[in-house]
Amino acid sequence: MAGRINDDDVKAVRDAVPIDSVVSEYLQLRNAGGGNLKGLCPFHDEKSPSFQVSPGKGLFHCFGCQEGGDTIAFVMKIDHLSFSETVERLAAKAGITLRYEEGGYNPSHQRGERIRLIEAHQAAAEFYVRALESPEAEIGRTFLAERGFDQDAAAHFRVGYSPAGWDHLTRYLRGKGFSDKELITSGLSQDGRRGPIDRFRGRLMWPISDTAGEIVGFGARKLRDDDNGPKYLNTPETPIYKKSQMLYGIDLAKKDIAKASRAVVVEGYTDVMACHLAGVTTAIATCGTAFGNDHIKILRRLLMDNGSARVIFTFDGDSAGQKAALRAFEDDQKFAAETYIAIAPDGMDPCDLRLAKGDDSVRDLVEPRTPLFEFALRQIVGRYDLETPAGRAAALDEAAAVVAKIKTSSVQREVAVQLAGLVGILDQEFVVHRVAQLARWARDKGGDPGERGGRRGAPQGPRGIGPQQPAPAPGFSGPALNLRSPAHRTERELLKLALQKPALVSPAFDAYGVDEFTAPPYAAVRRCIEEAGGAEQGLADNREYLVAVMDAAPDNTVRSLVTELAVEVFRGKTIDETYAGMQLVHVRLRAVDRRINDVQGSLARLGSNVAPQDLAAAQNEVWVLQQYAQSLRAHGAAAL
Repeated sequence: MAGRINDDDVKAVRDAVPIDSVVSEYLQLRNAGGGNLKGLCPFHDEKSPSFQVSPGKGLFHCFGCQEGGDTIAFVMKIDHLSFSETVERLAAKAGITLRYEEGGYNPSHQRGERIRLIEAHQAAAEFYVRALESPEAEIGRTFLAERGFDQDAAAHFRVGYSPAGWDHLTRYLRGKGFSDKELITSGLSQDGRRGPIDRFRGRLMWPISDTAGEIVGFGARKLRDDDNGPKYLNTPETPIYKKSQMLYGIDLAKKDIAKASRAVVVEGYTDVMACHLAGVTTAIATCGTAFGNDHIKILRRLLMDNGSARVIFTFDGDSAGQKAALRAFEDDQKFAAETYIAIAPDGMDPCDLRLAKGDDSVRDLVEPRTPLFEFALRQIVGRYDLETPAGRAAALDEAAAVVAKIKTSSVQREVAVQLAGLVGILDQEFVVHRVAQLARWARDKGGDPGERGGRRGAPQGPRGIGPQQPAPAPGFSGPALNLRSPAHRTERELLKLALQKPALVSPAFDAYGVDEFTAPPYAAVRRCIEEAGGAEQGLADNREYLVAVMDAAPDNTVRSLVTELAVEVFRGKTIDETYAGMQLVHVRLRAVDRRINDVQGSLARLGSNVAPQDLAAAQNEVWVLQQYAQSLRAHGAAAL
């Protein structure tokens, strides 16, 4: 059984790996103000960024779906890892050697499954790269050379070769300490008559990495005529390889995609190589599957879906390439980016084009020229006989439904006018009206309003400030939060100060009772701070203090609210002792006024039935509270 990771080592890992550097491996981050960064949330679909990262606090929070936490929580969530697997992975990144309690450290037994499978793929990649230098791999080196790739190019993309024998890699990985079960699970080996054998044999090998740059699978190209397998053979579905979520070259291209707000989607591994070597370093390819929803999600997070973003699809000019382009167009409206198609005049792919006409021709090919919707319309219209009224009517019916999906009404109208010209209908307004009618029908039927105007019902976080009218949080009793309520706004600001700037409210805040917070969710956060030792704990180490507050949360709902308050920007312009004092005073004043009203209300209800001594005690309490309230109003925080 695996030992527990030493607590001090967990803290060292959390401190050593900046959360913004980890999150940036999965999505593009931009300045959100107040020291925070923002991006499109990787945990739900959204059009505008509500996902925020606070590097100074080591926390993230999404104001759309309410996911939040520290670096460890982010990696656990996005890569579906256990706590131990995540800490081990981050420790390896930071170069930290972990200590294990309750039985010591045994690498072969205590590494998580994902980490073991990643390590097996890394070892396999190194094995394949060395094998490419062998005499047997001459056929592979020739294949590369004939396509314009020299030794340096192969090394840059870590291209390798799988020996033709039955179990060369399997025996090698066994020698590295990997079990037969791990080799089968990884997809590197498969069951044979006498035990595991290599899945890939006698093929050219491309390692496929995830967004974080870790090798999770391989693409293998047939080289010999006596190989009866498919031309390309990919890793099967495994715990770490999901082909619908893989983009070859994303590890190399992601920074340039984010920087240039542009991505070039090609069809094969050699096309990615050709593009990168020609200077088109934003090129990526799917791995044996059509470009789909999961691929779009990956690109959208990198592109941030801003108005200048471009996605250029390059497909072969044959019928299969045209079908691929039309499939891509079906998902086109899920991008806020503009989408284009690039097909070489001779129908060549980027690899062939580079070989025949040089690097300049590849760079020229991927310059945006033909919008994807225009290409799709031409393909649709081209299937009909436009010389006959029936043919024109049928072409219009099919193509108009496509134009009706275009997001922006002005663009939709412009394209409808183009469609009229393509079909040969002189009455442009008739076509415009037909398209608008189809779009209206789609909306009335429900269509896909979530893609048109954001997630219906999702709380929107305006300019980094929390939701204006969130629904009641599960697990809380009492009314829903209402940030139009001055009391709720002030309580929220005070909790943010206690979490983000505890020095401004300590030690006064720690004397505040849970009952001074009228919103049940805020009372729950106040209780977490209390159980973590109070706001004073944040004076020494704010990160550890925030971790302790999150650990004290009774459930994910409260934990999510803690991270939300810990990264949310303040409402005030100047956050200083004066601002903090105002929040402390307002929360306390309202609590005092509530108590006065409660006591006076009880006396009124009891009337003459109250005992004389109880009446005197209640009147004395009211007098003391009124004097305290008067002092707070007159002297502010100095009266606390």
